[in-house]
Amino acid sequence: MTPATIMMYLAVAIFVVSYAFIISERFNKTTVALVGAGLMIILPVVDSPDVFYSAETGIDWDVIFLMFGMMMIVSILRQTGVFEYAAIWAAKRANGSPLRIMILLMLVMAAASALLPNVVSVLLIAPVTLLVCDRLEINPVPMLMAEVFASNIGGAATLVGDPPNIIIGARKGLSFNAFLFNMAPIVIIVMLVFVAITPLLFRSFSAVSPERVADVMALDERELIRDRKLLVRCGAVMAVVFAGFIVSPTIHIQPSLVALLGGGLLILVSKMEKDDYLSNVEWDTLLFIVGLFIMVGALLKTGVIEHLGNLAADATGSSPLFTTMLILGVSTLVSGIIDNVPYVATMTPIVTHLANAMPHQEHGNAFWWSLALGGDLGGNLTAVGSSANIVMIGIALRSGYSISFWEFTRKGIVITAISTVLCGLYLWLRYFALA
Repeated sequence: MTPATIMMYLAVAIFVVSYAFIISERFNKTTVALVGAGLMIILPVVDSPDVFYSAETGIDWDVIFLMFGMMMIVSILRQTGVFEYAAIWAAKRANGSPLRIMILLMLVMAAASALLPNVVSVLLIAPVTLLVCDRLEINPVPMLMAEVFASNIGGAATLVGDPPNIIIGARKGLSFNAFLFNMAPIVIIVMLVFVAITPLLFRSFSAVSPERVADVMALDERELIRDRKLLVRCGAVMAVVFAGFIVSPTIHIQPSLVALLGGGLLILVSKMEKDDYLSNVEWDTLLFIVGLFIMVGALLKTGVIEHLGNLAADATGSSPLFTTMLILGVSTLVSGIIDNVPYVATMTPIVTHLANAMPHQEHGNAFWWSLALGGDLGGNLTAVGSSANIVMIGIALRSGYSISFWEFTRKGIVITAISTVLCGLYLWLRYFALA
């Protein structure tokens, strides 16, 4: 057995054992991820350049600093009272109905995630949800889960909504309009179906006492704004940040840098103390994601993910339809278990090879859209399937609400299965049956 093979087996063993500990929920998931990452380094499956400097196997600092920058912005924005305002506004528009509030916030989350990185949408809308539920005295967990499912769905619609789309767009040279034209139709369909099944999926959702509804309806949300001057400054900075996110591919400035610059500017204009603008930074969540990046990077370095991709490529034969469906299925499954960024980065050269071998360009294009749909929507499969899931669970835990791995995954499996079937039908109709 060669040293490379030994390292491959070690990487798989550490990842599988760590993953088993995470889903068992007997240990703190951040501790497990960091211990697993530490073992990868000590053995050594990966070394310092692999962890800190490699674009392929290292920590995705763009994701980490995007989250960090937006967490600081949210901390400052919270001081204005705007989240309380939005919470009461949403509750009053829905007449205090938890189901209507859930659907309203799901649609807002999906739309926001199409225009912004979905992690950013989660960081902005989750605090509103917690405040709505606090006012109505109901459990926020179903709403938070529904919203993050909507975030992963909505983020698939555009080039900037989910990191895998940015990778695919850069490797294939696909524009914002190309993603909108090819991805948005099926995303809208999946989202509408998700809204339709929401009452069945969350049947045990809490009822609200008429007294609480009456109290909320009697509130004047405008009185909840505590600092109007700061709100105006935050609004101006946020507008610039959002615009930066949308045009980031054009101006060649990563969203992470936009978020950090926006956070720094808000610190200057708000003149807040360190404890205030760091109060909403989810350090536990950031460290957990760092640990996952290192472990997945080890799988990438040792060739485990590439080997899985090659097995999928070998199994396709010469059928473009079968290839499309296999890419969709494998991408959905793998992206639900490991981070979808390194997986998509590894699959792009394989998909390029497969697409170039196709006699019809439309069939080759279908491979890219199946990779994007599987990579994006597969994030709903498990609690660790996407960074947005991890951030949402961290926010809930910080507020005293625990979302277990299996509680999330039981709902996620249903949504992912329905999404995959709908995506498969869409790909077949658009690129094969009607092409």
